[in-house]
Amino acid sequence: MTGPGEVLLGLDVGTTAVKVAAFSTAGGGQVAGAQREYPLTQPRPGWHVQDPATVLAAVDTALAECVAALGATRVAGLAVASAQHGLLGLDERREPVTPLVTWADARSTAEARELRSGGLAADLLRRTGTPVHPMSPLVKLVWFARHDPETAAAVRWWLGLKDLLLLHLTGQLVTELSSASATGLLGSVARDWDADALAVAGIRREQLPPVLPTTTVLELTADAARRSGLPAGLPVVVGAADGPLGNLGTGAIEPGVAGLSLGTSGAVRMAVDGPRADPRGSLFCYALTDDLWVVGGAVSNGGIAMRWAGATFAAELTGKGLTGEEHADSQLLALAAEAPPGSDGLVMLPYLLSERAPVWDPELAGAYFGIRHRHTRQHFLRAALEGVCLQVSTIADALEQVGPVREVRATGGTFRSPLWRTVMAGVLARPLVVEAGAGGTALGATALGWYALGGAADLPSALVALRGPVADPTPVAVTRDDLDTYARLRAGFPALVRSYTAVADAFEVPAAARA
Repeated sequence: MTGPGEVLLGLDVGTTAVKVAAFSTAGGGQVAGAQREYPLTQPRPGWHVQDPATVLAAVDTALAECVAALGATRVAGLAVASAQHGLLGLDERREPVTPLVTWADARSTAEARELRSGGLAADLLRRTGTPVHPMSPLVKLVWFARHDPETAAAVRWWLGLKDLLLLHLTGQLVTELSSASATGLLGSVARDWDADALAVAGIRREQLPPVLPTTTVLELTADAARRSGLPAGLPVVVGAADGPLGNLGTGAIEPGVAGLSLGTSGAVRMAVDGPRADPRGSLFCYALTDDLWVVGGAVSNGGIAMRWAGATFAAELTGKGLTGEEHADSQLLALAAEAPPGSDGLVMLPYLLSERAPVWDPELAGAYFGIRHRHTRQHFLRAALEGVCLQVSTIADALEQVGPVREVRATGGTFRSPLWRTVMAGVLARPLVVEAGAGGTALGATALGWYALGGAADLPSALVALRGPVADPTPVAVTRDDLDTYARLRAGFPALVRSYTAVADAFEVPAAARA
């Protein structure tokens, strides 16, 4: 239990950046923060990896900056959030023998296709809640066993990003239920490593860390304390994965309220009271706590699609390629806004990275449709943004099989932009409330931490206690004309995807040339 005048730190380690936010335990909201970026590298076509040491150095730097900004304010604890689906091999000395293979890595596309065509994918999804796709650590492990057996043989421990962070901060080799539930290796009902999934992956149970509840409290080591400026022995709440915590941070943990996060990638999720199998095979199911799970779908191509479009059609405005900030430059968005809603009939399928929900076709490439002489770079930019929103809307529609989606609460760097907000609201055709300030994952992590430390009786109370009083949220305003325009696009988008999927093989490029 914490006292007045204290703060909790939320550590959010994502795909391209680490963020640290300090929240007052007296309801004062966020009082300090820091951020550090790091690259997502591509050593071979289709591979997307990170250097673990670079990520951990960014964590240490961001923590130290936030702690320095707090001055004499007492830190009561640290709660940890991280991106899902990463895979890293450690040797007997707990030293990395592989890079961190991220969710975006598509090297195991053939293995995913084989598992699907062989009929195993549906059973694995039912057992583990994780779709068979190159993002899945299970499928990555199949790739290592087949294509890099020497490296696989040198691995004593297979970890995810969260496990690496906990080892770095607490010295303990453990994982937690939320991150484990997104590996494709954990039995959702048993909350333990699944023997059949392990057999498919070709690994042993003892190569994986023990699974702890997301509310488990560990202690900060002396080394981690020295690097960060925090006191040794500080309570460290192991926390959950960034997706489920995003729902908590926006308050999207009640029936009918979906949480939308959109940064480099994106996801739409809705809370349920336990593991939920998806009969159509298009949605995942991951844990937040033992009795609160989220069902939803993720897109690989969020803000990264807009950054690609900017680098391609307006390089003089960005110059940042695919690894810049999580939101596009304001000049780039201003240029896109010059094109009308619907982009004068130009439509983009934004499949630049191996796409996930709801198509789950890692080989499907992106495309522009309806190109006419009248189209300018403004149209191509806006069509990229609209394509991402249309893809997100297909997941919101799929969630209707779980229950009615009456409201969407959004968070992420993209929504700093009025254009992103209005287009997303128009395409979703549901009330869209954008969380201001430090909502989302960092706030969700600290709310879970506050609950774990005994500061609140339940998660909703913990959320209210940390963020303080807020005004009733106002949905993003959308004109009737925009709603009508996007309704037509949304109605035709799934058919366009199906038609393109049917002929896409004819345009397939050689494997060596794929990005």
